[in-house]
Amino acid sequence: MDSPHGAAVKAEGFGLKGPRGWVFRGVDLDAAAGALIALEGPSGSGRTCLLLALTGRMKPTEGHAEIGRHRLPKKMAAVRRISALGPVPGVNDLDQALTVAEQLREGALLQRRYDGPVRALLRPRGERRASAEARIAAALAAVGLDPATLPKGPRTSVRDLERLESVRLSLAVALLGNPRLLAVDDLDLKLSGAERAEAWALLRSLADRGTTVLAVCSEAPEGVTVLRTVAAGEPATTGAPAAPARPAVARDAGPKITWGRPAAPASPTDADAATGPAPDNDTDGKTDGKTDGNTDGKPDGEKPTTEPTAKTTEPTTNTTDEDPKGADDALAETGRA
Repeated sequence: MDSPHGAAVKAEGFGLKGPRGWVFRGVDLDAAAGALIALEGPSGSGRTCLLLALTGRMKPTEGHAEIGRHRLPKKMAAVRRISALGPVPGVNDLDQALTVAEQLREGALLQRRYDGPVRALLRPRGERRASAEARIAAALAAVGLDPATLPKGPRTSVRDLERLESVRLSLAVALLGNPRLLAVDDLDLKLSGAERAEAWALLRSLADRGTTVLAVCSEAPEGVTVLRTVAAGEPATTGAPAAPARPAVARDAGPKITWGRPAAPASPTDADAATGPAPDNDTDGKTDGKTDGNTDGKPDGEKPTTEPTAKTTEPTTNTTDEDPKGADDALAETGRA
């Protein structure tokens, strides 16, 4: 069920194929508003692409999803309006040349210009400034970041922030638009054990306020619903997450998530064609007056007695890239709205 603060997330047969193969495939997800879900797996297993697809930033190849009753891929623009990206490297990095105060003011300005109502642009300048300051203060309080405690206060350069401080600032910028779905990539990157626990506690507090949170990580903590991706070359996961991931919570107790639902089997026609006899070709490169062994590419007056072998069908249980670079290619070449 949806809520005014969070967006329910549902997906069925969700998949994205890049130039080198499937980035992710067969994703079934059913999460209520305010859920905290960890997308756990190794780098290159399609975690970031799934995150971007569920927030309307990448167009899926098969299946569908509903984010706050907006259906993907048809309503990608509507999903982008109700979702926000926290730190996602290579997509919405913080500007290292700005100070903390400048980064927050820029985020508030962009949110008002592109996401806010048009009438907000017609308000007096003083009223607009007061509104922006109020939203910035609320966002900083939500993520537990006090600019006064930084080495140079609000004038501290973004490049001088510690990793956890940078995560908090990115989340504060994302919360300026009051999103119903918040996506975070590489949450545990370059964090110590204590900092990792602190970051997860922060996401839990945001989820408790009603915002649905999707977080990519290498290892999820206890008590979090886990969807585990697998890298190329690992056994495909079907039905439920494989060990060592913890099983998804039962449907009546919380979000239900599966990864790697097998695709539909190949049709009998394709299977017969794929296993049919292949033409018998001579290996000496000379023609013998018959159809088999014709290596000059010209007809010899007789029709071949067999059909050429059909192309091999795709694997039906592949849940990840067919190439380790599939996710990177999808980011670069798959169309984003």
